[in-house]
Amino acid sequence: MKTLEKVSDFVGKYMAAIVIVVAAGALFFPGPFSVVKTSWVNTLLGIVMFGMGLTLKPNDFKVVFSRPKDVIVGCVAQFTLMPFLAWVLTMVFHLPTELAIGVILALMGTACLIQLANVQLVNGKSMAQAAAQSRTITVTLKASRGKIMDTNGSILAQSVERYTIIGNPEEAQAFTPTTCTKQTGDNCHQIDGKPVGATGAAAVARLLAPVLDMDATELGAMLSGTGQYAVLKKDVTPAVKRKISKLNLGGIVYAELSNERIYSNGTLMGALLGGVDSEGKGVAGIEQMENKTLTGEDGYQVYQQGNNGVEIPGTMTESKDAVNGSDITLTIDHDVQWYVEKVLRESCEKYSSPWGIAVVQDTQTGDILALADSDEIEAGSDQAKLTVSRAVSETFEPGSIGKVFTMSGMIQLGLHQASDKFTVPDHITVNGQTYSDATTHGDEHWTLAGILEQSSNVGMIIAGEKMSNEQRYDFIRKFGVGQDNGLGFPGESDGLLYSSDQWDLRTQNTVLFGQAYTTNALQLTNAVAVIANKGVKKPQRIIKTISDAEGHSEEQKPEGEATRVIDEQVASQVMNAMESVSDHYSQFVKVDGYRVAAKSGTAEVAGADGRLSSIISDYSAIIPADNPRFIVTVVLKDPQGGFGGLTAGPVTAEIGEFLMQKYEVPASSPRTDAIPVTW
Repeated sequence: MKTLEKVSDFVGKYMAAIVIVVAAGALFFPGPFSVVKTSWVNTLLGIVMFGMGLTLKPNDFKVVFSRPKDVIVGCVAQFTLMPFLAWVLTMVFHLPTELAIGVILALMGTACLIQLANVQLVNGKSMAQAAAQSRTITVTLKASRGKIMDTNGSILAQSVERYTIIGNPEEAQAFTPTTCTKQTGDNCHQIDGKPVGATGAAAVARLLAPVLDMDATELGAMLSGTGQYAVLKKDVTPAVKRKISKLNLGGIVYAELSNERIYSNGTLMGALLGGVDSEGKGVAGIEQMENKTLTGEDGYQVYQQGNNGVEIPGTMTESKDAVNGSDITLTIDHDVQWYVEKVLRESCEKYSSPWGIAVVQDTQTGDILALADSDEIEAGSDQAKLTVSRAVSETFEPGSIGKVFTMSGMIQLGLHQASDKFTVPDHITVNGQTYSDATTHGDEHWTLAGILEQSSNVGMIIAGEKMSNEQRYDFIRKFGVGQDNGLGFPGESDGLLYSSDQWDLRTQNTVLFGQAYTTNALQLTNAVAVIANKGVKKPQRIIKTISDAEGHSEEQKPEGEATRVIDEQVASQVMNAMESVSDHYSQFVKVDGYRVAAKSGTAEVAGADGRLSSIISDYSAIIPADNPRFIVTVVLKDPQGGFGGLTAGPVTAEIGEFLMQKYEVPASSPRTDAIPVTW
């Protein structure tokens, strides 16, 4: 077969030269050619024309119709002008009839020969190039988008092999089905063993519709348009693509490799993972945040295709391999994330809370092990592409958790020690502004540690009397409130902390107990981690490693450097006081076998009516207190039960118990150094 193709290509390429040589030979050496009888001419001419016809393709006719002027001029000259010129010559020279016919035929033959020589020899190279160009296509080799995995290598998002089915309307409209016979074998067209019963685009549509599970009429309309490119269906599986290949529609219908993004765990991390658009570009969540890393570089191949749409062997002139996108490994632990989301949803139902947020952070590394909200959103869905995770976007007043920052600042500045004694009423008036504790009580004898344990707003105002507004602002900010945490989440809100020169008479005191400024769950968790890390603020991290297409893995360092916020001994005093807070709630919040340092918060926030009609309850805990491993923060909106210690607290403890078991953390030693909370 290959030998025949080579002979055919040679003859086609040098036909003009062959004709001229044969004609010259017949003219000057008529003897050897006399064996060819005149009666054979028609048969030989028919064979030549049949051979030429076999090489014709629809594109050849396309060329004819694309240059009508040239075709018309050529036909007029060939069949009108040349015969007329021959007739004129016979009239002028009074030639006999037989000779006149010979002259006419000779002139027409000469014209044909000249034209053939022009086509084959003069313009042969350019026309061959044009023909090759018409067969040459550039095929894109799609790069695969990188995977997103949890810290243990479990796949959270990946791209799978899919195809976009493309139709050529021009070729479809010229299509004629081949009837199935013994001679055609499998190279024919039928539907359920019966003839197609149509031609053109309708026939292609009938063959294709059952495979693509589409309406034949719809497909026919798509293939009846103009041009050579029409997208028929996207995200087709390899199995369907293989079925299409068996339809013998090469050159009419073909498949372009694409990738479908698959998310392994449904609503797990739904809005946090986000999604990609129709072009495979990340448009939300981690998909958007790491789009550049996850996106590969497409390759291509340039080659000639035959009538069946298949590559002609040996015709590839240029190629470039596709480079797949890099894989990303998160610090998120799939098991922890799953459990936290589960507990959040159950707790929102239990306390009739519209939403909840939770963060689990590794104290020692700053790694985020879980970043969850109660919203059930399918990863990759339209909703996920339009929604920013609450765990990233939601800001709120920290409430009494903010007292941790205030107490730390007082001790660091040397204004107080945790053991300092105070007499604390249930309300106080300062500069015409009255402040009250959450419960009514008489004058209480509390230490600074006791003020934190009892979460007394009045006590904090009394203890902070000597703390300037600038100092109050500085320490809140040093703990990271109102600042970018460096994680780079799209749609993340930094919270709001006005400078001290913008505070009014009330704000300058409410900041002491965590109101009049806002933060987000990630900021709040890392702020509490300062106490667990002996006064050092470490940068958070959610991207653990990046692995390129060749398998080279690179550890990702957190954005920023560790900075000291307070001295170690200051952090120790605050930790001690926070452990007393946890003991205070031990009836409702405890992790059996482990000491916990914690702080609760409850803040009134504006509701839909614009008034302070809504509640944020939060709880942040260091577990274990004697050997800090994790920070767990839980935030609930409008829970029934109100106070953070009674709602968000038990949720935090439930998560803490799971962490202790999963990571097999050794049990705590007994507490022996508690700072007195009363005097």
